[in-house]
Amino acid sequence: MVMTEHTHKAFDADLQELSRMIAEMGGLAERQTGDAIDALNRHDAVLSQSIIAEDAKIDLLQREIEEKAILTIARRQPMAIDLRDIVGALRVSNDLERIGDLAKNIAKRVMVLDGELNLQKVMRGVEHMTELVLTQIKDVLDAYSRRDVTKALQVWRGDEEVDAVNNSLFRELLTYMMEDPRNISVCIHLLFCAKNIERMGDHATNIAETIYYMVEGKPLPDERPKGDNTSTTRVPYRL
Repeated sequence: MVMTEHTHKAFDADLQELSRMIAEMGGLAERQTGDAIDALNRHDAVLSQSIIAEDAKIDLLQREIEEKAILTIARRQPMAIDLRDIVGALRVSNDLERIGDLAKNIAKRVMVLDGELNLQKVMRGVEHMTELVLTQIKDVLDAYSRRDVTKALQVWRGDEEVDAVNNSLFRELLTYMMEDPRNISVCIHLLFCAKNIERMGDHATNIAETIYYMVEGKPLPDERPKGDNTSTTRVPYRL
């Protein structure tokens, strides 16, 4: 089917709107992630409540992206790279929604923690891992907007560093629990928080794989590098 000039312009406008919505959703997910760790570090229940409430905005944007993408496919009947752009937007929005959910999960942990966190060395590790993941998210969203496969692959390969920090934190928290049973409760919460951050990194690498698919028209030929062999499969997305 040959598109008219008007149809081409309308389709381009649809794609631009999808990209704008992805950028907005990505910005919200980044902010939620940073705020969740701030709330954890300061034991800030008010900020945690705000994060939990704000997650609805990310969920709404994902639904709007899905509706826009499905309507665009129905109206324009795109093929090849055009269709991959729309499928890519669906995948990316799903990963960003999951990042928002993981930030909300951390906020919920803050709400049930008793007293201040006295494990400052561990918290520095959590903050460091969060910085790595936020850089991944920022870089992969930039790669998405530019369709930059090289930058996407840099994010994809960088996931090992996040896994290494997570493994180090796991060992450290386990030591604290063995040394003093009174630390068990707070350490378990921190273990889950650290795992949530590590999973955010997995979703960033999912987006990197999606970018490769969008541009190249095929999945990445190599297996994802992992520093944590307990999670070697792609985080599933929902369409």
